Amino acid sequence: MSGRGARLIVVVPSESDPPARLGEWLRAAGLTLDERHLGRGDPLPADLAEHDGLLVLGGPQSALDGPEVSPELSGVRDLLVRAVADDAPTLAICLGAQLLAQAGGGRVRPGADGPEVGTGLVAKRDAADRDPVFGPLPLSPDVLQWHHDEISQLPAGATLLASNPRYGNQAYRVGAHVYGLQFHIETTPETVRAWADEDPEGVAATPFDVDTICARAAAVDADLAEVWEAFAGRFADLVRARSRQVA
Repeated sequence: MSGRGARLIVVVPSESDPPARLGEWLRAAGLTLDERHLGRGDPLPADLAEHDGLLVLGGPQSALDGPEVSPELSGVRDLLVRAVADDAPTLAICLGAQLLAQAGGGRVRPGADGPEVGTGLVAKRDAADRDPVFGPLPLSPDVLQWHHDEISQLPAGATLLASNPRYGNQAYRVGAHVYGLQFHIETTPETVRAWADEDPEGVAATPFDVDTICARAAAVDADLAEVWEAFAGRFADLVRARSRQVA
């Protein structure tokens, strides 16, 4: 793999959740993105031998879906198992974080307190201060939530990095380089509008109507981008470091 830049494989389980600005941030940080869109039938590799890191995004599928319901997730699960085994730099978001929890031996269930939808805050745990990717984040960064299931149990030995009162397992690390985020950092106002229009159950679980959910998301969009673009850059540092190790 010598003679090339750091390559990140980007798994897109649904066209409803593209890499969007997170992809832009990672490219700006020097990574080459190899996007695999499952809805288009793109294949997934059996391992990460040709890549230096992994990004798995979200989608309307459930991590509780069996292969008869969401067969496209089988290869994602296998790739996450391999990433955990290799401790390869990985960032798994929302559905991706739930699949990662399962891949590491944790558990997912329908959200005990219903869907968590819209803007909010998460609070860093003490362990996050010692983490190279999470450490520089503010104590309570803005995030965008949109999930119906919850990570009810983290993998054994995982490090909890961020929580909130409603769902405790908001961000975590497995090993030294594998990260899961229950929330979203990649969204744009257009993405939020599309999700709100397509998820009446999620909207009904909030005190707000669609327009208010979208307005609240737009109000924090610039702050969210400022914080999480830098986070993406620190994750990219891990991917580049792995590239240098295997070159």
